[in-house]
Formats: sequence, structure tokens, C-alpha cells
Amino acid sequence: MTVLLTGSGLTVEEVVRVAREAEHVELDPTAIERMLETRKIVERVVERGDVVYGMTTGVGARKKVLVAPEEIPAFNRALIANHRVATGPDAPVEVVRATVVRLANALAKGTAGVRPEIAQRLVDALNNADHPRVRMLGSVGQADLPQTADLADMQRLVDAMDVAGALDLEAFAANVTLLHPAIGEVRPYPGIIFSLERLRALLEGSYLWEEGAARNLQDPLTFRCLPQIQGAVRDALAFGITQLEIELNASQENPLVLPAEDRIVSVANFDILPLAAALDFLRLTLASAITSVGERAEKLLQGPLTGLPDGLAPRQGLAENSLGEFGVPAQGLAAEARLLAHPVSFELASSTHAEGIEDRTTMAPLAARRLGEMVELGERLLAIGLVISCQAIDLRAPERLGAGSGRARELVRERIPFMGEGEPLPADLEPVRELIRSGKLSPASPYSAGRAP
Repeated sequence: MTVLLTGSGLTVEEVVRVAREAEHVELDPTAIERMLETRKIVERVVERGDVVYGMTTGVGARKKVLVAPEEIPAFNRALIANHRVATGPDAPVEVVRATVVRLANALAKGTAGVRPEIAQRLVDALNNADHPRVRMLGSVGQADLPQTADLADMQRLVDAMDVAGALDLEAFAANVTLLHPAIGEVRPYPGIIFSLERLRALLEGSYLWEEGAARNLQDPLTFRCLPQIQGAVRDALAFGITQLEIELNASQENPLVLPAEDRIVSVANFDILPLAAALDFLRLTLASAITSVGERAEKLLQGPLTGLPDGLAPRQGLAENSLGEFGVPAQGLAAEARLLAHPVSFELASSTHAEGIEDRTTMAPLAARRLGEMVELGERLLAIGLVISCQAIDLRAPERLGAGSGRARELVRERIPFMGEGEPLPADLEPVRELIRSGKLSPASPYSAGRAP
């Protein structure tokens, strides 16, 4: 397959395929013609002697300094060299590739006035795995696109949270009135409606639907509010994907070439607050879901709440703590994930840089890094939760599990066996985390791409 760059229509899925699977990239011939046309406008502007920011003038506080036509080539080279001020560790290859393909697509739009050879050089770098070195720190989020791949990691995590939530309900012998279709009818958020349908499908055929299966009239809120919590995350993710796909195909240039007017104007399209704020919103909602995963795991370890042996030991009365020890890392992971939820898009690094001109920041790269870190913590916490719920289900030994939840239990058990009497805790839950990351826990669905069905 090939990803064709036209300057519009680039999707998150295509970016992820280029970033992670090294899918081939090509420039659309129409885009090349468009870049040639706008490049001629740049040449005419320079010949006319028009004053254009960053082209015939310096940038930032140096905008008042004019650049002579014969000095423009050297000025452009120096401008690039002088902006290499990032610091910190190198960005992962997939992040570099995602950024390069987005940049090439932006140039294909034709609004930057660059030669097609520049965009082709970026495409060649992708196809030949000739990746530039990119540092992770030092950006304030103006004219930068953060790690787009983080949202695709988050999609798989949310899908896996649905499956784990269904297993938790069976492990707790919860009251499934929490999944009644009327909930979505009277509270018609798209995410809630989808989550209700998804959880009912995962639990199709489960013992929970039998009369008298529920142990409580009302279960703890992290069980009872499962469709509302998951639904909120779904809606936030759909919003984030929408903002990202707009940004993937948007102009971030300053100045902007206007072919219809045969001129170049100063703009501020480098400010990506719409995406930065969406990333903050995603972390806030994801924090609630991660907290709920941790709380359900803790509840399942408590014998008085479950009616099962304390710590999910193979039998009651054992001195060993069994799976109870998992409660400590579960608490730690949930707490650390919540600390990453603090919004950053309103931060102001300085109001005096460049003589007070550059007094806006979005901190979008930081927002994206924190989302990536939160997703990783969520995966590790969910792996613990899956092992705990499977142990509880095996101890409860119901006659039937749901169609989807039963298959999920089989996949977990292929990696982590039931913990019997005198057996040590599994030393490594990484196989379960890889199961979550693989997407095998849940088939693709319309909402898996962050969109409402």
C-alpha cells in the first residue's frame, strides 16, 4: 500500500502506518503542480521588493531588519541552523516519522511557497529510512505537531478497558441492571450508548443475566458507572481524533501564500491550541477511567466485598497474601497516572521573549508526552486488573462467561495461569501488557478509531 500526500485527507491511521509500519509514501502530482505555482508567487514577491515576514525580513524581534534579495539564500540556511536549539533525549523513530509525514503533507498543501524538491526530500527520507535526529525537549508547542501515535495507543487501551470491565463485572458477580438499554435512551451521549452496547455484547450468554445472579442491589460506583466512565473516555477520544485529523491537514505556516491575491501575508497558524487543549482533555478523562480500573482491582482483592477468599487465595484461611500484593503496585500506578492529568495548554513560558512578541505557548509536545506516559501506566495497571479478575472468576467458577469476556479470559490464561496454593506471584506481567497493546483482546469497532458509530 501507499500513502498519497495531497495536502488534505491524511488520516491518523495513515500516519500510524507510515510511522510504525514504514508504509511507502508518495507526493500527489497535483500537489507538486500546486507547490510550483505558489513558488512562482514567492519569486514574484521577492522581485517586487514586497516586505514579507521571514522572507525579506528577519524573524521575531529581528522582523524590523530587511534582508537584501542576494542575501536570502544565506539567511534561510542560517535561520534553520539557528533554530536547532532542542535538547534532551532523541525522539523515537516512530515519532520522527509521524512528524516528517505530517510536514510533507503540509508542504503538499502549497500554502508555504516552498519548492516541491523540499517535500520530495522529506518523502525520500521516509521511504529510505533516512531519519533526521530530533530532540524531545525544548519546544513550547508553536508550529510543532506532537506525537500523533499516542492516540492510537490510547484507542487500544480504551478497547481493552471495555473487555476488562466486562470481566470485572463477572468476577464481582455484579448487578447487570447497570447495562439496561434505557440508560442510553434517557442519557443519549454517543459514548454511553456505544459502551452499553459493547459491554452487553461482551457479556452475551454470561451467567450474570440469570435471575438471582447479582449479589447486590447496587454495586460500588466503579462497577455501576462503568458505561458512563467508558463512554466519557470514548467521547473525549472521538473529539481528540477529530481535532488531530484537522491539524494533520491544516496549514501551520507563517507567512501564508495566497495565490488568488498574488501575495504573502503574515498569520499565526502555528498556534495549535485546538489540539493541545484536546490532549489535555483526553488526559483528564483517561485519568478517571484509570482510577476506576485500579479501584475495581482493589475491590476484587477484598474478601468481605466479593465473598471470595481474601487476596483471591485458592482457599480461605491461608497465611499467604496471594494476589493481595498486587494491590500496592495498582495503587502506585493509578496515582502516578493521575499526576500526569494536569492541563498544560494554558502555561506561559515567558511574555518577554523576542521583545514581547512571542508571548504565547501551547506546550503541545508536553501534553502529548504526558498522554503517552499515562497510556503506558494504564496498560500496566490494566494488566494487573486482568490477572486479578481472571483469578476471581476462576474461584467463583460460574457456569458460563460472556462470549467476549470468556475469550478474553482464555487469552489471559494462555499467558498467566491460575495461582494455586503455595505458588509465587507471576514475576512478569509483560505478556498481558503486550496482549493489551496488540489489540487482540477486542476486535475492531467503529469506535476503535475514535468515531461514533
